[in-house]
Amino acid sequence: MKKHIIVISFACSLISCQKNTDQSDASGTFEANETIISSEIGGKILTLNINEGDTLAAGQKVGQIDMLNLTIQKEQIESSIESLPQKFNDPTAPIKVLENQIDVQKEQLRILEKEHRRITNLVKSEAAPSKQLDDIEGQIALVKKQIQVLSSQITAQKTQVALQNRGINSEKAPLEKRVAQLNDQISRANIVNPIKGTVLTKYAETYEVTAPGKALYKIADLSTLTLRAYLSGSQLPKVKLNQTVKVLVDNGTDSFKELTGQIYWIADKAEFTPKTIQTKEERANLVYAVKIRVKNDGYLKLGMYGEIKL
Repeated sequence: MKKHIIVISFACSLISCQKNTDQSDASGTFEANETIISSEIGGKILTLNINEGDTLAAGQKVGQIDMLNLTIQKEQIESSIESLPQKFNDPTAPIKVLENQIDVQKEQLRILEKEHRRITNLVKSEAAPSKQLDDIEGQIALVKKQIQVLSSQITAQKTQVALQNRGINSEKAPLEKRVAQLNDQISRANIVNPIKGTVLTKYAETYEVTAPGKALYKIADLSTLTLRAYLSGSQLPKVKLNQTVKVLVDNGTDSFKELTGQIYWIADKAEFTPKTIQTKEERANLVYAVKIRVKNDGYLKLGMYGEIKL
């Protein structure tokens, strides 16, 4: 009878040792950086070629939002830019008229100056009165004044037209910027997936009307997952950044699948123990969160429980 008791006690001891061997230092759940892809412009969704579970590449076009209204606005503005040269004023014709008048005045001045020389000689020889010389000099001064006035009118005409054309030309830059803005909005009508990953949730469907900032789908890179676990204060000195640890995940009822992970983040502040997490020391009120990067061979799933051994 005593022999049986010893055997049973020894078996219990083996079971207890096996449990201690399998006991982990911390546990948590697997998570990933999830990105919600939203619409950048409003409009009807013409295509959205994705399904939950699809693996998408970065830069892959997955859909199209109606951009007809934007295209029409762009064409209207481009037509306005093309019509700007037709608004420019050409000062050639009025300036030509003024230049012809100046030519007439200069010819008259040439004749008067010739007459002035003749009368001057006559006055010197006392063959003509000095009044005639005064009259011709007055006419010469008047013609010179008229030429000066006409020259000023030409300058004023050129300045006025230049200002008018400059004002018309200044309309071009804002219109071109508006075209660039519309080109940017038109490019955003293409739904382009920004990161490599797997579609987790699809929020919108083809022919629905979307708005800027409205979620279209959620994606995450599942090639590497993060195990967020919690350690007690006494365990904290045993871990450091970039430390390699064993990661255990359930593989059936009584077995574990062992993976390798690397600690890449350690919380700098303690927090109360999450209700769903059991630490090695269950009586500890405060724990520190750590994140372990684990390469996913396809077995790991979001929300799956995992354990670590330091």
